[in-house]
Order: sequence, then structure tokens, then C-alpha cells
Amino acid sequence: MSFTEKLLTVPPPIEIAGRHIKRYHVTADPAGIAPDVEKAAYEILPGLLPEPDGTPPATFVVLHRGADSGAYLNAYSWVWDNVLHFRGAAAGQPALHCPDLDPTHFVTPELPWIGCVWELPPILHERNAWVQHLLTPEVPDLDAYLTDSLPAGTTGARS
Repeated sequence: MSFTEKLLTVPPPIEIAGRHIKRYHVTADPAGIAPDVEKAAYEILPGLLPEPDGTPPATFVVLHRGADSGAYLNAYSWVWDNVLHFRGAAAGQPALHCPDLDPTHFVTPELPWIGCVWELPPILHERNAWVQHLLTPEVPDLDAYLTDSLPAGTTGARS
């Protein structure tokens, strides 16, 4: 099997269920994520979010459209001041207990997985942005965090 990096796009943040959501989309398709897959993913997202705990309500998601029938939504939410809460959803992937091959029919498999190699690159950037904008300054700056995203490009190493 030959490994190829995928494309990473960065749509603007949105607000869902009282949380600020930074977004990353991963796909091999230069056209990006199909609108129906994106819509279905963001419709299931509220069920993946943790209850408020006093931490600034911020989440980043990775929506990944596989080369086959699969689509994956990883939601990483900041909780307990400096901890990432994870919940994921998948569609169209029988290996993850999806009931069919429909990439818009998301379910929430209970697996201890946090992401595949194409979905992980935003995590280090988001960790560093959280430290820089919320944990280090005397006055935390959620707005600065929300505008600090990994640049679009590929999922591979950056120079």
C-alpha cells in the first residue's frame, strides 16, 4: 500500500450548542467535502460535545472524507481548563459498525480511537494555540484562539 498525504482545508469557525467550533476538513478530493456530508456531520455534532464545565467553550473538529464510502467526524473539546475531550462519529464504514455505505448516515461508535494519520495534524497546532492564547496570558483570549488555525495545505509535515 502506498501512502499519500491528503488535502487539509480550514473553513471558518462556527458556533453550535453554545460552543465555538474550529473546523478542519480532510479529503483527497480537490473539490472538498460534499455539502450533504458536511451538513450531516454538523447535524450530529451537538451530541458529541461535552457539558459546560467553566472552561471557555471551544472545540475543534476534523471532518474526514475517506477515499471509499467512509466519512469521519472527530470532535476535540477543551474541558477542565487544559484537557481534550474526544467523541467521534462515522458514516459509511461497515468496519466501524455503520449500518450502510451512506456517507451521510453518521453513527457514534464507542471505540477508543482518536484519529487516523490524516486526522491528527491539527492536534499539535491546537494544543500550542490553546497554551498561547488561553493558558499563558494573564487574560485569556478566546477570540485569538479561534482565529489561530493550522493553515490549509496538506496533512503532511510543514516547513
